[in-house]
Amino acid sequence: MTQPARVDYQTNPSQYHHWTLTFDGPIATLAADFDEDAGLRSGYKLKLNSYDLGVDIELSDALNRIRFEHPEVRTVVVTSLKDKVFCSGANIFMLGLSSHAWKVNFCKFTNETRNGMEDSSRDGSLKFLAAVNGACAGGGYELALACDQILLVDDRSSAVSLPEVPLLGVLPGTGGLTRVTDKRHVRHDLADIFCTTAEGVRGQRAVEWGLVDAVAKPAVFDKAVHDRAMELAAYSNRPAAAQGVKLTPLDRRIEDDALIYSAVTVQIDRAHRTATFVVKGPSGEQRVDTAAMLAQGANWYPLRVARELDDAILSMRTNELAIGTWLLRTEGDVDAMLALDKQLLANRDFWLVRETIGMLRRAFSRLDVSSRSLFALIEPGSCFAGTLLEIALTADRIYQLMLPDDAQRTPKIVVGEVNFGLYPMATSQSRLERRFYGDAAAIDKVRAVIGKPLDGDAANALGLNTRNPDDIDWDDEVRIAIEERVAMSPDALTGMEANLRFNGPENLFTRVFGRLTAWQNWIFQRPNAVGEHGALKVYGKGDKAEFDWNRV
Repeated sequence: MTQPARVDYQTNPSQYHHWTLTFDGPIATLAADFDEDAGLRSGYKLKLNSYDLGVDIELSDALNRIRFEHPEVRTVVVTSLKDKVFCSGANIFMLGLSSHAWKVNFCKFTNETRNGMEDSSRDGSLKFLAAVNGACAGGGYELALACDQILLVDDRSSAVSLPEVPLLGVLPGTGGLTRVTDKRHVRHDLADIFCTTAEGVRGQRAVEWGLVDAVAKPAVFDKAVHDRAMELAAYSNRPAAAQGVKLTPLDRRIEDDALIYSAVTVQIDRAHRTATFVVKGPSGEQRVDTAAMLAQGANWYPLRVARELDDAILSMRTNELAIGTWLLRTEGDVDAMLALDKQLLANRDFWLVRETIGMLRRAFSRLDVSSRSLFALIEPGSCFAGTLLEIALTADRIYQLMLPDDAQRTPKIVVGEVNFGLYPMATSQSRLERRFYGDAAAIDKVRAVIGKPLDGDAANALGLNTRNPDDIDWDDEVRIAIEERVAMSPDALTGMEANLRFNGPENLFTRVFGRLTAWQNWIFQRPNAVGEHGALKVYGKGDKAEFDWNRV
């Protein structure tokens, strides 16, 4: 099976093969009915509602359409249209045929989608109910675990299970082990039995062990789903009636060495294995009223740039594996960016602003967890202010040009109130808190300069850039830094960057990503899983896996 030249993360309901989306007042129902012949790649069938990357691309799109196009929705019910099957998890044949990089990118995206559901719920936005109306295994149960509540049909056959260890020789790849313990607080000895028993747990025992919240007999299942969905809706802050914003297709052009959007451009330098991201700031007068935001719809700058940046990150992560260093630049009107930030803060309780902040938060988080080296370059014409300063703060290094003899042209950064927690990382910290290890004195010094343009020297004195070369040294210093970076082992850099970027407190999200990186990446490469007679390779062929019994 060969990997296609390009994966496109953009879709819409008219193109869905796998999900049916319906609406009933405050409840949206997202029903799985995966087309087994519509896999993203060839060589496997998506039987029993097993999924691949294409299924999750549709899921992610559906969630964003609910967030923005249907503000009246408060609870999303995730269920299935297939008889006796909720979801059997990631397609095993797809995993067995895929490259290691494909498996890891697939797991990371599905993790982000599920974490995004919890992010919406934590923010008081959408609530989620898994209506498990059939067998629910592996990644299917992990999808259910990402919901606020799980209701399981009590039909004497439907069960929840995480069978990866006994059946496949791998681990649940999208947070299953972590959510069973950290989120649902399943006692560790019961979790041990659950995760080594392929047939899973059903009925009242699943409730007693904490694996689901409740069970309901088939005759009353639909009513129980509706009642619980309405109860969850009461905890949402979304409006009962409001005008939605249609997510129109992105203004995007894909070239051999470039991705070009209205506010984001990515230029790829294959010879040097780098990509330069340029994010354009807003321009012109920034109106503050919510009616103007709604009138602009998907073209409203913060929503537009969030969607474009998100798509660019996903496209580059999946389609350009050899491009290991991303250079982050901005350009535009600093005053317009700061005025827009005031608009966001003043209207943060308005549903569209709240959802847009959420999309920006998740897009910046994608940068944080991308396995790429990130260097921010601050040069004349840059617009690293407020919201766009977050892009620099995601970077492993920040280089800011200093022009000692030209104060007017010397690029400045501007810290805004938004940088102190509006866009928290997966650790729940702001990037400034992460940068200074929560040191109140250092953070207070930065807070004291909110709104003040800071040149390279001033920013360096506050710890806000890595280096501030002057115009004599700039070209050579930046060039050497980039050349050194691209010459190092990508594997070692990925491990190093993840360790250094996430130095703050652990929580559910960081543990999900950390365990995926440290454990699943390793296990997915071991012969017991992917060797000639490994569990993933022989699954479904009638052969028994052959294990190297040595513990390593």
